[in-house]
Amino acid sequence: MRDVLVAFNKKAGDAFLERVKGKKPLFACAIGVTETAKTPGISAAGENPDLTDYTPPADVELLLLGKCRCIPGVPVTPEGIPTPALITKAALGLADIPVLVVSGGLRVKPQIPFVELGGSPGGDIKTGKAVDNAEEIFEKAKILGENLAKNAEYLVIGESVPGGTTTALGVMMAMGVNAEGKVSSSMPNNPHELKIKTVKAGFKASNIKFGDLKGNPFKAVSHVGDPMMPAFAGMVVGAAGDIPVLMAGGTQMGAILAIVKALKPEILGNVAVGTTRWIIADRTADLAGIVAQIADVPVLAANLDFGQSKFDGLKAYEAGVVKEGVGAGGACIAAILKSSGKISKADLLAEVEKIYSQLVSS
Repeated sequence: MRDVLVAFNKKAGDAFLERVKGKKPLFACAIGVTETAKTPGISAAGENPDLTDYTPPADVELLLLGKCRCIPGVPVTPEGIPTPALITKAALGLADIPVLVVSGGLRVKPQIPFVELGGSPGGDIKTGKAVDNAEEIFEKAKILGENLAKNAEYLVIGESVPGGTTTALGVMMAMGVNAEGKVSSSMPNNPHELKIKTVKAGFKASNIKFGDLKGNPFKAVSHVGDPMMPAFAGMVVGAAGDIPVLMAGGTQMGAILAIVKALKPEILGNVAVGTTRWIIADRTADLAGIVAQIADVPVLAANLDFGQSKFDGLKAYEAGVVKEGVGAGGACIAAILKSSGKISKADLLAEVEKIYSQLVSS
């Protein structure tokens, strides 16, 4: 299937694709916010740092309503590049895949039905106090995952949390994964130094060092993580004992994998990471290098190409802006697989352009 690439662990990747081809997935999106995103220069999710509280609710409103209610227009980068939720919406709509939104901790509630896990908005990891009740969020998400596994043939889980690659870096380093200089960015100029400086401030405030929390993921999340993580990891642990789970995202999936491995390593044979070609092609990051340190799971990538798009805002994805988010890559992979390849990357681009032009004109 040319429109889905296996970017790491080819044998397991091919086996995973074969196992879910033609099956009916459910798409769940774990969302949360963190004060870490308000650090100037750390995230492109929103035109100014304070707007990052609105990005996840706006993303999921777009998925379910086709428009945003909590903000005018759609979430964009400072250069006006649209949210990857457009791509996710196109894929889920084309393949008629159902959507469930799950909140790990928000400041602004989306104006749609969603599952509330009782978490609070995340703090700034520089303080060492990032997530209040990580274990409680995880346990509720695990129950949710167990029940979703009874209603779907496999699960695709995406996320939206501005500043999430920085919190992911923090959790991975706390758990002994060498991710320094390896996490991606929503900006073409990846601010690695700022991210590392932010994580090191969090380590100092928490009185921890690299690898200190290898066996204690909840402590790692509570010090330097974000509230999306326990929601996402809980669903994986709850569902993957019974059905395949495609973890849809970029380098943040390294943090989720590390958490899942620490809590229930025996389910990792039922897990794959699904991302976009733009993440794999990102020379400023190394998703495969991160995953290889954690678990023997495959990395799949939707072979999207917006180079021929008639919209500059979409062509910008080819220049390394945004790249992934809101489960875009995994949703595209799921759409291609559910249709057994009848939905192509060209179909996906056409649908993204259609949705984009409707939003631009309105």
